[in-house]
Amino acid sequence: MSATSPAPVAQSAVKGLAAIVGFLVLVEFASGILQGYYTPIYPQIAEHLSIHEGDINWFEAAQLIVSALCIPLLARLGDLIGHKKVLLISTAVTAVGSWWLAFAPGFTTFLVGWAIQGAYVVWLPLEIAIIHRRTRSSGRQELLTRRGAAILVGSLELAVIIGALTSGLLVDSLDMNVLLAMPAVVVTAVFFVILAGIEQAPGDDTGGGIDSTGLALVTVALGVLMGGLVWLRLDGGGSLLGWLTIVVSFGVFVAFWRFEARHPEPIVDVKLFSSSAQWPVQLTAFLFGVPVLGGQIPLSTYAQADPAVRGYGLGADSAFISTLIGLYVVTLAIGAFTLPLTTRLLGGVRRALVVACCLVGVGYLLWLPFHDHTWQALINMGIAGLGSGALVAALPAAAAAAAPPERTGIATGMTNGTKTVGGAIASAIFAIALTATGSLDATAEKVAPLSGYLTVWAVCAGASFLAALALLAAPKHAFSDTPASSGVIPG
Repeated sequence: MSATSPAPVAQSAVKGLAAIVGFLVLVEFASGILQGYYTPIYPQIAEHLSIHEGDINWFEAAQLIVSALCIPLLARLGDLIGHKKVLLISTAVTAVGSWWLAFAPGFTTFLVGWAIQGAYVVWLPLEIAIIHRRTRSSGRQELLTRRGAAILVGSLELAVIIGALTSGLLVDSLDMNVLLAMPAVVVTAVFFVILAGIEQAPGDDTGGGIDSTGLALVTVALGVLMGGLVWLRLDGGGSLLGWLTIVVSFGVFVAFWRFEARHPEPIVDVKLFSSSAQWPVQLTAFLFGVPVLGGQIPLSTYAQADPAVRGYGLGADSAFISTLIGLYVVTLAIGAFTLPLTTRLLGGVRRALVVACCLVGVGYLLWLPFHDHTWQALINMGIAGLGSGALVAALPAAAAAAAPPERTGIATGMTNGTKTVGGAIASAIFAIALTATGSLDATAEKVAPLSGYLTVWAVCAGASFLAALALLAAPKHAFSDTPASSGVIPG
């Protein structure tokens, strides 16, 4: 009997992929709701909790740190027990955090709920790993993975628009507890979508263990780092304790790196991370996290600042902020959906990503001289959005292309992990920059200085241009459609 022709197998894989991507689109819809829903109402949340508007950044910093810790653990679990199982676990945890937010009475409880909700950050890497694994027999694995990622990210960005428009329109008519409960309903529903619609792929259960010591070390390192940033927030930039704490955190990171390099099953594969094909992609993700995650809350609070009172701002209400966010996110969706086209026009994935990084940098750089009018804000964020959409779609796929098949989950997860760490550090730094008093005293003035916003935009622009330089250091095979050989880490 003759061997089965690869063509029908490949066609079957592609056909099955369409159904899987369809269900994963619904998951990304929920992710988009979470990412867009809260942004127009950050000032109202600050008022609801009676806190300084700059302190909203600590919510984002806490969530991003928890997310950064979840990503390597959950991505590794995905490679061990199956990506669908871990997708269900992370969705359940996200639902708990979302319901918690709806009834949190104060700053500390809200901070805890917001942090728990950060488990959703692993959804996209797990989904891309699912697509990557299911297209292995197609003969076009990397190409189909990038296309699937573009569809998912485009869907996510469209859902961000829906979430932003919904909260902006309802904030003045609903009780805050009811308003905050709506994302929880969506996340709860998507748990059952995953349960019923996505099958566990054969061969997902690969065995192995979890590096608990490595997880503990990276937890301590990130915790000490954030502690140092909190001290700087409380005592100002001259805080000796704050800077000493940050130095200690670097020492813990070094110990973590050395331990992971010797461990046979590390929680973070530092050998993979430091390979010539991976580190430029991962460094790009880290730097990209600064504007795309750290810069969100400052943009919302700046746009709603009243220029008649503060001398800066756009004076927009929540409903109009939703419209601005919607227009911005449209450009993100365009950037994601047109990634295959721009890749062909520019002659390769690397060139497309370098251009995308430069677009993000130019968009934020324009904020420095042009921040007084709504039309300027639209142009600035439209330019940044085109680049951001392409990067969100392409970076996990680029990481998967440069990783062995059994490491796709951790490779894609690492892009979100490094991006999240970059965003967390940026959020904490921006919280310091946007605090006029250097104190959490409730009687202190609760407005941010314009110089703080200028610092935010300058840092976002600089990080984006550095990301473009990092991509130029990657070898060409890092963005090739030829799958990495099993068990071989590209060097």
